[in-house]
Amino acid sequence: MIISGFDKLTLTNYPGVVACTIFTNGCNYKCPFCQNGTLALGVDKNRVPEEEVLDFLVKRRKMIDGICISGGEPTLQKDLKDFIKKVKEIGVLVKLDTNGSNPKVVKDLLDENLLDYIAMDIKLPFSRYDKIAGIKVNTDDLKESIDLIKNSKVEHEFRTTIIKEFHTMKDIEEIISYVGDSNYYIQNFVDSDYVLQAGLHGFTDEELGELDKKLNEKYSNAHVRGLK
Repeated sequence: MIISGFDKLTLTNYPGVVACTIFTNGCNYKCPFCQNGTLALGVDKNRVPEEEVLDFLVKRRKMIDGICISGGEPTLQKDLKDFIKKVKEIGVLVKLDTNGSNPKVVKDLLDENLLDYIAMDIKLPFSRYDKIAGIKVNTDDLKESIDLIKNSKVEHEFRTTIIKEFHTMKDIEEIISYVGDSNYYIQNFVDSDYVLQAGLHGFTDEELGELDKKLNEKYSNAHVRGLK
C-alpha cells in the first residue's frame, strides 16, 4: 500500500482502543474541508514502508491493541486486503475509515471478517453530494455501503463533519434517516493550513451545544463528538 503517514499512538481515532493510525495516499473525492489535503490530492511524497508498520505492531503488541486505517481513501489501495490480513495475523484489531464509494471492497472485507470496526463519512444529503465531493458521485454506491455497514455484525459508526457554509439542521436530519439505528456522530470542522479550501468555518461551542440538545430530543443514536 502507499502509506504516507503513521501516527504511532492514538486514544481517539479508534473508540475504546489504544491504537496507531496509518494514512493512505490518494482519494477519489476532493472535499474542500479535508484535513489531509495533500493525501486527498495524492501529492504527498512521504512514504512509510508496510514493513515498518507491521514491525511496529509486532514489537508493541502488548501496548497497541488496534490499528486505524485512514486516508485519503484506503479502499483505493489494491493491496488493502492483503495488508489487513497481515495485521490480523499479528492479532491486532482493525478499524477502517472510508467514504463508502467502493461497496465491493467494503463487502469483501466484511465477508471475510477482516474488520473489527468501520467508520463511514456521509458528507451531505445525496442530492447535493457532488457539491462537496468535487466530482460526480454515484450515490447508489454510497447507499449500498451504508446498507452493508449498518446491517453487518461489525461495530460501526457513521459521521459527518459539519461546516457552516454547507450544513443545516435539515441536512443532518436527512443524513440521520439514512443510517437507521446505527451510531451517528457530528464532528465540527476545524480550519488548518492543510484544508483544500480556505475561508470555511466550523460552528461555535454554543451552537454545537444547541445542536446536540436538539438531536438528543429526537434521536437516541445521534451525538455531537468532542463537546467541551
